[in-house]
Amino acid sequence: MTMIRTYAATEASKPLEVFEYDPGPLPDDYVEIDVMACGLCHSDLSMIDNEWGFSRYPLVGGHEVVGRVSAVGSQVKHLKQGQIVGGGWISASCQTCAPCVGGSQHHCHRAGPTIIGRHGGFADKVRVQALWAFPLPDGLDAKSAGPLFCGGITVFTPFIDYGILPTDRVAVIGIGGLGHLALQFAKAWGCEVTAFTSSMDKTNELKKLGAHHVVNSRDKDAIKALRGNFDMVISTVNVNLPWRNYLSALAPRGRLVQVGMITEPMPIPSMGLVMGQKRVGGSDTGSPSTMKKMLEFCARHNIAPQVEYFKMPDINDAIARLKSGKARYRIVLTNE
Repeated sequence: MTMIRTYAATEASKPLEVFEYDPGPLPDDYVEIDVMACGLCHSDLSMIDNEWGFSRYPLVGGHEVVGRVSAVGSQVKHLKQGQIVGGGWISASCQTCAPCVGGSQHHCHRAGPTIIGRHGGFADKVRVQALWAFPLPDGLDAKSAGPLFCGGITVFTPFIDYGILPTDRVAVIGIGGLGHLALQFAKAWGCEVTAFTSSMDKTNELKKLGAHHVVNSRDKDAIKALRGNFDMVISTVNVNLPWRNYLSALAPRGRLVQVGMITEPMPIPSMGLVMGQKRVGGSDTGSPSTMKKMLEFCARHNIAPQVEYFKMPDINDAIARLKSGKARYRIVLTNE
């Protein structure tokens, strides 16, 4: 019997504890991964603390996994033992529903999120359907790449899905774990990039990440002065903002893309949508095809998360660090 050793939440808002489980036989279309490193995401905290109301315990978080393939199912032909791969929020899909057949497997009607109804990567091993295990391209650092598989794909997908052009103007609201990656993507995409932040002391740092302009997100007059300017605004924050002002800052047919999980309704004025045919949408994660594009794009343009490292046994210290809001900009737990 092979047991997998993890760090699990046994109830909401309590420190994580060592927890072992028997994974059973490896399904034919799955791979088993020896976890080298795993990002710690705000979504992990939301699940651990049951902020979304559907957590089940014991809960093993961790959905930004990078590791080495240690076993492959009998049907898996494109991966082999020893290969370094990564995995994100989704770890299984049915392959037969309309979204799967249409290439949107991340919207599968029976998708298997990595940390909902199964155990994630705060562990020595994790199992995922082989479709959702992505080989790392040459040039990407395995130790730091984990956050690309959730935070990265979430802010990369809008560039693909919404047809963003190199001539477009893109703004990012909130420069943290998601925002610092969005700035890098937008700059490498060729866009004119604006960062909206409440921490103006980060100005020089944000410009190094890719921002051409840095605007105080608490200065309503500064936002109003940008009326009609942006083709896309990506909001990474998880609280409501003066959306009327940001809609005004969109160019005609511009799009406000929300990627932060706001737990209360967003007050969007209809006039702000009607005038200029503007749109509000979201981005959750990405298809396997888009994930592969993102990884290749990161390798080509030397895009990488900025991370702080903790040893896996120090996971409760890492959680406290993330909750403090002081992490710059992602936290990664390592088994090495």
